[in-house]
Amino acid sequence: MIDNKPRSTAPQQTAPQQIHKPSRAGLISLVVGLIVLGVKFWGYALTNSQVVLSDALESIVNVIASGVALFALRYAATPPDQKHPYGHGKGEFFSAAFEGGLIVFASVMIIADSTRALILGHELRAIDFGMLIVIVAGTLNLMLALYLLRVGRMAGSASLEASGQHLLSDVWTTGASLVGLLVVRATGVSALDALLGIAAGAYLGIVGAKILRGSIGGLLDENNRDVLSSLAQAFNVVQHPGIIGVHGARIMRAGNYHYIDAHVIVPEFWDVQRSHDEVNAFERKAIEHYRYSGEIHFHIDPCRRDYCRKCILANCPVRQEEFSERIHHSLEEVSAKSSSKE
Repeated sequence: MIDNKPRSTAPQQTAPQQIHKPSRAGLISLVVGLIVLGVKFWGYALTNSQVVLSDALESIVNVIASGVALFALRYAATPPDQKHPYGHGKGEFFSAAFEGGLIVFASVMIIADSTRALILGHELRAIDFGMLIVIVAGTLNLMLALYLLRVGRMAGSASLEASGQHLLSDVWTTGASLVGLLVVRATGVSALDALLGIAAGAYLGIVGAKILRGSIGGLLDENNRDVLSSLAQAFNVVQHPGIIGVHGARIMRAGNYHYIDAHVIVPEFWDVQRSHDEVNAFERKAIEHYRYSGEIHFHIDPCRRDYCRKCILANCPVRQEEFSERIHHSLEEVSAKSSSKE
C-alpha cells in the first residue's frame, strides 16, 4: 500500500491550499446567494410574477444549501481519528444529498404556487424593471456557478460541484423568468407567466433528483465511470516493467480522498521482496498521476505465463511469447472482478 500523504496526518492537512479554496468558495457562495436572494424577492415584490417568485424560492434553497455546504466542507477536512479511520470526507455527500432534497422540495412548492396562480389568476406590474432585476440576478448566479464548478472539480469536492450544478439550473430558471416576462409584456396574457413557473419548477425537480441520485451513489460507494476512467488513465501513463495488468479495482470515495483496492499481475518468478518493492514503486507513480488524492492497496497475482505478449519486462526467464502489444488498461478491464486467464 502506498499513500501519497503521510498516514500520521490527515490527507487534507498535507495540502492546506486545497482546504482553503473549497472553504472560501463555500463562504463566497453563501454571501452571493444572500445578495441574489434579496434581489429576486425585490423583483417579485415589484412585478408580482410567478416565474420570478419561483426563481426567488429556489434562491432560498441556494442560501440554505450554501450554509450546509460550508459546514460540510469544514467537517470533511477534519483529520482521520480513532473512530473515523477513513476520515470525514463522506460528509460532503451528505451535504449534496441535502441540497438535492431541498431542490426537489422547492420544485414541488413552485409547481403548487404557480398552479394556484394559474387557477385564481394574477396581475403583473413593473415588468420592464423586473426584467432588469432578473438579468442582474442571473448574471451573478452564472458567475458563481462557473466559479464553484471550477473549484469543485479541482478540489474533487462533491458538495461544491453539486452547488455549481444547482446554480446553473438556477440560471436556466432565471432565463425562463426573463422569457416569461417578455412574453407577458408582449401578449398581455398573465397565465403564461404561471405556466412558465410550473415548467421551471418541473425542471428544478429533475435537477434535484439527479443531484440526490449522485450523492447517494457516493455514500454507497457506487462505481463511478469518470472516476474509474481517471484511475485507468493513471495506470496507462505509468508503464512499469513487470506490472502486467490491473483488475478488480474498487474505490471508496471520502470527499476528494480515495481509498483504492485492486489486483495487480506480476511475473510468477518474482519473490515476495521484489514483488513488494516493484508494486510499491508502481503504486507511488500511479497515485501521482491520479486525478484525486488517495492511497492504493494491491493484491498480487502471478502471471502464470499467460500475458507474455503484453509484458514489457526484459530478460524474462519464463517468457513463452515475444512482447508485441503494450498493455492498455480500459475502464472495463480495471473494474473487472477477475481475469479469465487466472
